Amino acid sequence: MLTKLIVCLTGMPGAGKSTIAEGLQSKGYEIINMGNTVREEAKKRNLESTRENLGKLMLELREKNGPGAIAELVKPQIESSTSNVILIDGVRSNDEIQVLKKYGTVKLLAVHASTDTRFNFLQKRGRSDDPQTKQHFEERDNRELGVGVSNSIALSDNAISNVGKTKEELIEQTFKIIQKWLE
Repeated sequence: MLTKLIVCLTGMPGAGKSTIAEGLQSKGYEIINMGNTVREEAKKRNLESTRENLGKLMLELREKNGPGAIAELVKPQIESSTSNVILIDGVRSNDEIQVLKKYGTVKLLAVHASTDTRFNFLQKRGRSDDPQTKQHFEERDNRELGVGVSNSIALSDNAISNVGKTKEELIEQTFKIIQKWLE
């Protein structure tokens, strides 16, 4: 049996991870969004998907079940996937990466974008937990840094910059990187 290639997209909020994941879905890759996993958990607990609730829940899950807790929640999706390439959108720590390594070959791709680019994108995106003020944006960045996203970015196997690129160029560049990893 072929080992699954698990491509973990990491980066600060609003860098372009979900844009890449959505764009690559048409290539037959399975997409698993770590943030959606937390949103689903909030729904099960009858919590409204607000910025505060989702932030607290993410931290609570990690505190209660260990720093790789969110990756543990996506295990059933990985195991049931028939795709040989799975994109994990939103890996935030090396502990999550260690969990994912149990299910396939893991490659880490960091997505970079400037602070202004990220803030502007998040304001337009429209998810219930997206920051609408610079203060909320900075709070979210600090929370992400607190769970270790900077370590996963630093240890990435490859990195791409989402500065001055069209959506299509960003997706195509990522596709070419994944194709090289498959060779």
